[in-house]
Amino acid sequence: MPKNKVHKGLLKRVRVSKTGKVKYKTCASSHLKSRKSPKTLMRLRKLKTASSPEAKRFSKLLHRRLRGRDQPLSSIKRSPSPAQRRAAREAQASA
Repeated sequence: MPKNKVHKGLLKRVRVSKTGKVKYKTCASSHLKSRKSPKTLMRLRKLKTASSPEAKRFSKLLHRRLRGRDQPLSSIKRSPSPAQRRAAREAQASA
């Protein structure tokens, strides 16, 4: 079976933090700056965090667990550790 490949275009445009949040640069910040107010330019300088639906879409493209702007860390479904799997199997077998 072939390996899953990450989406290289998206990988170049986003930065994933250790906690799984996705940060990206906004559009309209690279040129035609003279017509934009200083307040707008300051806002455009900052990195934005992806919303929950965007993070879900990005996670499919990057083959990673990600979380959105408003999601707590506990919202990411984690795979059980081998010890937890063993305990669950033993509990199932005894029941």
